Amino acid sequence: MQTVRLLCMLASLLLFAGILIDSFETILQPRRVVHRFRLARFFYRNTWKLWRAAALLIKPGKRREGYLSIFGPLSLLGLFGVWVIGLIFSFALLHWSVQTTLHAPEQPPTFLTYLYFSGATFLTVGASDIAPAYVPGRALAVIEAGLGFAFLAVIISYLPVLYEAFSQREIVISLLDARAGSPPSAAEAILRPARSGAGTSVESFLREWERWAAELLESHLSFPVLSYYRSQHDNQSWLAALTTMLDTTALLLAEVKLASSYQAQLTFAIARHAAVDLCLVLKTPATAPQDDRLPPAQRQRLRTLLRQAGVELRDETSEAREASDAKLTELRAMYEPFVNALAQRFLFSLPQILPPQVTADNWQRSAWMQRTPGIGSLSAPAGDETDHFG
Repeated sequence: MQTVRLLCMLASLLLFAGILIDSFETILQPRRVVHRFRLARFFYRNTWKLWRAAALLIKPGKRREGYLSIFGPLSLLGLFGVWVIGLIFSFALLHWSVQTTLHAPEQPPTFLTYLYFSGATFLTVGASDIAPAYVPGRALAVIEAGLGFAFLAVIISYLPVLYEAFSQREIVISLLDARAGSPPSAAEAILRPARSGAGTSVESFLREWERWAAELLESHLSFPVLSYYRSQHDNQSWLAALTTMLDTTALLLAEVKLASSYQAQLTFAIARHAAVDLCLVLKTPATAPQDDRLPPAQRQRLRTLLRQAGVELRDETSEAREASDAKLTELRAMYEPFVNALAQRFLFSLPQILPPQVTADNWQRSAWMQRTPGIGSLSAPAGDETDHFG
């Protein structure tokens, strides 16, 4: 029996240390954790598999998106619950293994009595009918109460940080609505400023998204749970925004004559960095898309639309056109397998580079009426965009 109690004491200490380390790495450590054995990773890998499998039984649409949007906040509460229950259990096992003497109705106290006493102590509720009789038990109870108070305080302070990072991510995604459509596309991101005569604003637009991609990389590596938080609108997502930026910069670098392509290179680099590192931290192998997201016919149509909008292209000769095609294929191969793998994992839809049909932006829609596509859409002639603001 003494051997069993000794083994239980060692198990309780290992469980206690493991939960504290896991919670520290998840909440407080501001960098990616590289070792493989983590409770939080095990929790999210298995719960998401079950949640995702259930989502696949729902027809794609608003119902599925609504169901998937619950997982992020609910899983966070579930992880906190697993930590708290684990710590309460480890203290109860420790009390039982050292045979803490208690003033309790049951004599001798059972493991359930220790579990009840541990829960009341950890949650700082206090059990009026149970109390430790001697100094060692009282000291252990004080340590558990202090740890419980500090642990719950850290969890509460963690939530505002998490939701602040989510809010900052979503603000910039919302700005993409009028700039690149809903859902966003690289074609719209380039055509809209060109048609409105604001082609010179592309560099500042790319600079803003370079910073957004860097913030996405930092926040989602520090708090991977943010990857499961979905956007307010079903046709928007952080992955769609990231992919649109990669598509846009790839098109600018391969197809468009720019006064300075350096900013496009910077934005492409940090956006690809974010996609690759997120696949690494989420243990998601890269998978190339089965279908070409920009087949030759659509690529030719896109070039026609760009010329009509006044965008100066590189493919003035057949040699230049072949070089542009090769460059675009090379750039897309650098990021499409990663964003496609993330889309399959989270059940996102990758945005199209050139949408087959025009859809109204989110700002043009309401619950009471449907607006026709307007500002900068693929079908809108140059000069008509401002009418929709009148």
